Order: sequence, then C-alpha cells, then structure tokens
Amino acid sequence: MKWMKTAWMLLMVAAAGLQLGGCAGSYQARDVEIQKTTLVNPTLLEKGSSEQALYRYVNPNAVIRNYDKVMIDPVLIAKDGELSSDEQENYQRLANNGYLYLTQELAKDYKIISSPEPGTMRVQMAIIDADSSKPGRYVLSSVMPIGIGLNAVKYAATGKQSGVGEISGEMKVTDASSGEILGAAIDRRVGGKAPEGAVDRWYNADEALKFWAKRLSYVLCNMRAGSNCVSP
Repeated sequence: MKWMKTAWMLLMVAAAGLQLGGCAGSYQARDVEIQKTTLVNPTLLEKGSSEQALYRYVNPNAVIRNYDKVMIDPVLIAKDGELSSDEQENYQRLANNGYLYLTQELAKDYKIISSPEPGTMRVQMAIIDADSSKPGRYVLSSVMPIGIGLNAVKYAATGKQSGVGEISGEMKVTDASSGEILGAAIDRRVGGKAPEGAVDRWYNADEALKFWAKRLSYVLCNMRAGSNCVSP
C-alpha cells in the first residue's frame, strides 16, 4: 500500500540521519595547550591541517599494513592538580569509556591482544583535561536574547560556546615490540548542545572520545590503503 511505502521510506531516512549524526555531540576547538602532553615530546608534533588533529606526528617510515594486531593500554588521566572524589569518578568513567570505544573500533580491523607479538601496534591515550556542561547556562544561551549575544561572543573568542562540555586528549601509536613511534596526536573537542532530554552533563566529552576512536580507525585504514575507510 502507498502509505506503507511512504512510512518505510521515512523510517529509512530517519535511520540514516541517526547514523550520520553519531558524533554530532562534539566538534574540534580552535586550539589546545600542546605543552600539557604526557605521552609524547611536544616538539615532535606539527600543527594539523583541515580535518586532522590540532597537532600531530606521522612517522614517514611507518608501514601500517605490516600490522594486524593491536594492544590498547588503559586510558590515562593526566590532568594537572588534585581531583575531588566526584571529579575522580567522572574522569575514571570517561577513561573507561575511552578504552571501550578504542577497543570496539579497532577490533573491526585488528586482533586485540594483551602482550607484544610480531605485527602489533600499541595504542596509548591520555585525557589531559575535561569539563562537563552546565545545564543552567544552556537555558540562558538558548532562551534569553542577551544569552544568545553572550554565547556568540564566547564562541568567537575561544571556539567554544557557553555552557557546553569539552575534553582535551592525546594519543600515541607505537610498534609494540620496538617502541618506535608510528604516530601521535593531541586534540581538543568541545560540544554543541546535547540532545533534548539528555541528562548526562559529560555527554559532550564522551562524544569526543567516540569521535577520536573512530578517527584513529579511519586514519589507520587510510595509511594501510584500505578499501572500506569510513570517515567519522
């Protein structure tokens, strides 16, 4: 029947929209404090171009197609200063999620192992800083005309809207046996407004972790000249 066909088409369009919008909860900031790196010497990093991490390094001699296995270290929390018990709990949850997202994405193309073997990459990630969203400020910037003005000023100055979450992180990929650096990056992502009804104040930071996992998978796919590389 015609109405059933129309309903099916609408359902397919909606499903496609959900897939395409999977990482819409974060976008790249304009800068990051490169001196806060803990996994790699910042002097090794170069400023990234469009769609790349803010700062990155790629070993020109790396042959990624020679690797078919990956070791993934627990995600480090490398924030300056002491954390309160609540902050510690939230950071640990982000770190656990970051490890899970990396595992889920890289397991699509690599065998995940726990100790070095020939043909193994080691992936290390650290959360340098993170900030939750402030729901009260969401309301101010969304409803009050003066809030919208302040919101625009804040974005123009820092690349981050008022009242949204953010996260800075770094990643390093090495040969698991020799320790040779194959690539490294440091990036910072900030969030747009969370979906209506979302109650997790760390939604934006979590979405950034998902993006970074998908981005690493995509970069490795391109470096090994894969045929099914999917950009996040």
